[in-house]
Amino acid sequence: MAVLMAVVLAPQCVASEQLRERIEALQAGYAAAAGGEPLIATRALGDFYEARGYTRAWIRPELQDAWMNVLEGIASDGLAPRDYHAEALARLLEDDGASLAPESQADLDLLLSDSFLLLASHLLDGKVNPETADPEWKADRHERELYKMLAQALDSGNLVATVDALRPSQGGYLALRSAHSRLAAMANMAWPPIPDGPSLRVGDSDERLSAIRQRLRLLGDLDAPEAGEPVADNYDALLESAMKSFQRRHGLEDDGIIGPATLAMVNLTPAQRLEMVDLNMERWRWLPDTLGPRYILVNIAAFELEVVQDGQVVLEKPVIVGQPYRRTPVFSDQIRYLVFNPTWTVPAKLIVQDKLPQILQDPGYLERLGFQVYQGWGTDRRRVAPAGVDWTRVSARNLPYQLVQAPGPQNALGQVKFMFPNKYDVYLHDTPSRELFAKKARTFSSGCIRLKDPLELAELLLKGKAGWDDARIRSVLASRATTTVLLDHPMPIHLQYWTAWVDGSGTLQFRSDVYGRDPAVLAALHKARTPGTAAQ
Repeated sequence: MAVLMAVVLAPQCVASEQLRERIEALQAGYAAAAGGEPLIATRALGDFYEARGYTRAWIRPELQDAWMNVLEGIASDGLAPRDYHAEALARLLEDDGASLAPESQADLDLLLSDSFLLLASHLLDGKVNPETADPEWKADRHERELYKMLAQALDSGNLVATVDALRPSQGGYLALRSAHSRLAAMANMAWPPIPDGPSLRVGDSDERLSAIRQRLRLLGDLDAPEAGEPVADNYDALLESAMKSFQRRHGLEDDGIIGPATLAMVNLTPAQRLEMVDLNMERWRWLPDTLGPRYILVNIAAFELEVVQDGQVVLEKPVIVGQPYRRTPVFSDQIRYLVFNPTWTVPAKLIVQDKLPQILQDPGYLERLGFQVYQGWGTDRRRVAPAGVDWTRVSARNLPYQLVQAPGPQNALGQVKFMFPNKYDVYLHDTPSRELFAKKARTFSSGCIRLKDPLELAELLLKGKAGWDDARIRSVLASRATTTVLLDHPMPIHLQYWTAWVDGSGTLQFRSDVYGRDPAVLAALHKARTPGTAAQ
């Protein structure tokens, strides 16, 4: 019996020795591979195997099978199984894993562990680090000791439950995950571009309308035809209604006219839509574990603000965001106070780039719009007359002045601003240029977010605060005195950039990538990881 046990245990001992040698090489800083593939989560692998005395972790076949099933399903998260050694693992598991040579057993164990640690890090924090691709994007990182989670999952056998707990649990993410599954079924469908031509209106006849009608049915905007109903080449009222719905969920003018912009969205293939869903799921993985029971969400790409309470949208407003060359950044913070009748101190960059050309062209510009000019800063600054400044000598290198706009109907910040102090100097505020809210694409600001009907948000935030009913707000506004009000309970605010999402009615929405942020994320999602880049 002793001889038999020695024969059985010998391969296990050899496999453990193989594990020890490779992990020690990793810890010494050398690259290591298993099954012909590089190991990625190098530090976490070292911690995991060192903690278990370099013994194999994946001996039980049911654990191996469970993990392969997990990898088969992760495409619904917009992630590729090949990034987690799925093909190499399948090759090693073609035969009974227990019959593998000791070196291959070590390969199998290392690849399974690396696969778990890598996928866990991607579900938890995203595959892409947004801050390396976009300096205007601040992500929330989640601190977890993933090697301990792996040990617990293997001990309990609950690999699937562990993975489910790692992916975002918010309804927005899960809805996109369902949308991925629906679009994936169409991804390989032939979708030849419908050619350009004259804009189409109700009553028109055009051979392209048959293809357009079919596309809207496939995308769910138009009901399937009744039995025996002919496919018409004329633009009827039923198609117009479906087209308006399609336009609304793509952020287009819902006039029913099929022009170039609408046709471009109709020509967006299921595979392209799938990529948009995938990269926006990735953006969800950059968010905090919870947005809060009550919060403000600004979708920059959709030019919309929502106030959400207990999962329900209680206020929805259009917003104006930064111009493409002054993009509104992405981050989460808290609104801590409001300022009624705010003054506006013009940032130095805007003085030179925006205001100086107007001052030189129109000497009365500053006085007419209520700007005061100060020389110097802080307590030493002194007010000077605009006419006494030689504006031709002012430049980015020679700017000893401040411009401060007094409260009033022409103040650039309007009647109220909502402050969440941040390094970008971005906040929400009113605007006197209210006509711009009628535009569909609203990229007009210098980075801050202008809000339509901001007093509704102010009233909502101050509801229940002693002494701040609607009458008090109106009285303060009428006084034109700058008044700061601290919130008793700061309101979480999340500035996000989603070009695909599922709204509260279950409709999959798409928007144009107005800042050109999508390609970098998509390229990074498709890029293979290199050793040491996984969350540890």
